[in-house]
Amino acid sequence: MSTPEIPRGVRTVSVGPYQCGDDQPLLLIAGPCVLQSDAISSQIAEVLTRINERDDVNVVFKASFDKANRTSAAAVRGPGMEPGLEMLGRIANQTGLPVTTDIHLPDQAAAVAEVCDLLQIPAFLARQTDLIVAAAKTGRPLNVKKGQFMAPEDMRYVVDKATAAGDGGVMLCERGTFFGYGRLVNDMQSLPIMRSLGVPVVFDATHSVQRPGSGQGSTGGNREMVEPLARAAVAIGIDAIFFETHPEPDSSPSDGANMVPLDQFEGLVDRLLQIRHTIKSVGQLNGTAQAS
Repeated sequence: MSTPEIPRGVRTVSVGPYQCGDDQPLLLIAGPCVLQSDAISSQIAEVLTRINERDDVNVVFKASFDKANRTSAAAVRGPGMEPGLEMLGRIANQTGLPVTTDIHLPDQAAAVAEVCDLLQIPAFLARQTDLIVAAAKTGRPLNVKKGQFMAPEDMRYVVDKATAAGDGGVMLCERGTFFGYGRLVNDMQSLPIMRSLGVPVVFDATHSVQRPGSGQGSTGGNREMVEPLARAAVAIGIDAIFFETHPEPDSSPSDGANMVPLDQFEGLVDRLLQIRHTIKSVGQLNGTAQAS
């Protein structure tokens, strides 16, 4: 059976100094789930900066200032927008990495765009027109996560909303689909389907292994499945990949069960890039023959 080809012809999206799309290095979006402290952020950013020294990958630091969609009201949400943006600004200044975070309300878009190079729209909010429009109007590119309840074909309307409101560009992100209660599955067909809409596609490897509501008031997960899913997505030919990583995932206040331990992260990225180089060498990446 031949490897499925992802259609060419996507609009390249600029994220800080990087380009994401056809014939570009893999864009790696990574960081902790939620901002905790400068010390933890710096520890993670140090590893990401080292990975960014490679010429076959471009790295964006991601962390949330507010996790507004927690299972329980008692869950840790983060430092809040103002202190969180200050932390992200320090990371950007110290490392030179572009930074991104998610927004939940339209009136957050402008302030976040002053600090972040990429605005992320959470999956539960992918259909919120006012949020998409406000984010796009900033001129920043968007990373819109496909809702767990949405068909990949329906993401065309998200793209239409964003491109009508701004010209910063859009990426679409797959992060799993609801399968009954407490379980997500990945339909890998969604990757070429969303890419056929003419935009780069991101695969969120860590949120794809979540087990919603399985953690007694929190979301569980299975980090052992992160790498197998990431390998499959890279082999298909996605443009970007998203991970959450932490020095001590089990102590993270959010999503620890599906995070990659920081001391294992570089090895994981290296293995994925080896797969990507192999796919390129046989002319399958993005459906085009390329020299090895």
